[in-house]
Amino acid sequence: MLGTIIIGILAGWLAGKLMRGAGFGLIGDLVLGLVGGVVGGWIFGALNVPGPTGTIGMLAVATIGAVVLVWVAHMLRSV
Repeated sequence: MLGTIIIGILAGWLAGKLMRGAGFGLIGDLVLGLVGGVVGGWIFGALNVPGPTGTIGMLAVATIGAVVLVWVAHMLRSV
């Protein structure tokens, strides 16, 4: 469980760096990373993509989910 939280936090940080100008500050990005791990898992499951293996795979899925969340939140904020 602690490993999953750490991966989510890293994913949020990475998403904040990847989405320059669209982040929500350090704390916001970290929270989005935690939730992004769940979203990323859901996205991969919906696409019938096999689950990640290892820490790097889990970090990639969580980062993708966090980037999607940051993008959606940015779109909703600009409306």
